[in-house]
Amino acid sequence: MAAALLIVGGLCNWRKIHWTALGSIFVFAAVNAGAGIYVLNHLTDARWAPEGTESLTAPSFAGTPLVGQYLGPLDSALASVMSGVNDFQTFQHALPVALGFLGTSSLALLWSFPMMIVTLVISFFVGRRERSRFRKYRSTVDRLSVELEQVKLQLAELAPAEPVLPAQAAVVDVRMHERPFPA
Repeated sequence: MAAALLIVGGLCNWRKIHWTALGSIFVFAAVNAGAGIYVLNHLTDARWAPEGTESLTAPSFAGTPLVGQYLGPLDSALASVMSGVNDFQTFQHALPVALGFLGTSSLALLWSFPMMIVTLVISFFVGRRERSRFRKYRSTVDRLSVELEQVKLQLAELAPAEPVLPAQAAVVDVRMHERPFPA
């Protein structure tokens, strides 16, 4: 899943692949930690036990002739002990699997620190390059603004004060010839 995230993120935004790689490491660590916690929460799952492992059962002493009726409480005590032993065995089988996932997660987090330093160094140089490009664009915009103001001033000196169009000389103001409305 983390590799798929790295590939898709790299294809979508290859300029920030270093951030995608760091995020993939964190996703990998989180998935492995989640798997380790899942194993510890589901100890009785048969996937953690080796093949052919069966749970232990206590022998019953209740069927013993003559003294069987007195050994009934011993049966329940032995069943309780065997239940505890079976729980311990399931924990014993699940613990290496959980520790494998948690160990992988911790190694991924350990690898994330150098990757984080590399990512920050790359981001620093990319940011510096972007600031340099922005300063260059800003100086270009400032220079072009000054040139535009100079062109405006030159055009203002060349143009007459108020342009007179040929049609404006022949226009008669109709409002002068109006009669007032009768009151």
